[in-house]
Amino acid sequence: MDRKKVISGHTSETLFNELNHLHDLFSKAFKNQFDRSLPFSEEMFDRWERAKKLNFGEGTSVYDSAFIFGTVNVGKNCWIGPFTIVDGSGGLNIGDNCTISAGTHIYTHDNVKKTLSGGKLPMEHAPVTIGTCTYIGPQCMVVKGITIGKHCLVASNSFVSRNLPDFSIAAGNPAKIIGKVVMKENSIEFEYTT
Repeated sequence: MDRKKVISGHTSETLFNELNHLHDLFSKAFKNQFDRSLPFSEEMFDRWERAKKLNFGEGTSVYDSAFIFGTVNVGKNCWIGPFTIVDGSGGLNIGDNCTISAGTHIYTHDNVKKTLSGGKLPMEHAPVTIGTCTYIGPQCMVVKGITIGKHCLVASNSFVSRNLPDFSIAAGNPAKIIGKVVMKENSIEFEYTT
């Protein structure tokens, strides 16, 4: 596809060249300063500014590629990674100092019964709460109506369909508690039960 031809009907070739030049400048700057290469939108838009516009807590950042829906409340110093889906259509509260890793989906609704009933039953909504200082690893899914406690660790690729008490380590599909987070004065330890 000739990108210049696609935009030529809408804007000038000059704009295309200027955007390309800007992308090159940002790419070089990010590579030099942070040793990373990002999509153009991530270079262009500040993730902390996006979080502020969403009224999330101070120090929180949200990648441009994250999808945010509905009523989502996020505390301070959280990191919402790239390619996440953060659905607050049923209400979502995320505490301070949390990580929602890349590719994770958090849902507060589903249309399973609506689909299976041929539209006779309504879409269902239920809130999700994630406690402070909780780490949700990459590629996880959290379904509607779930409470994840504070200081929890959810392993990558987990499907969270049950509540997790404070200090839980959970993993799997469906996620099961496999240990606990032990807070010490100057360290954190993981005690595994399996």
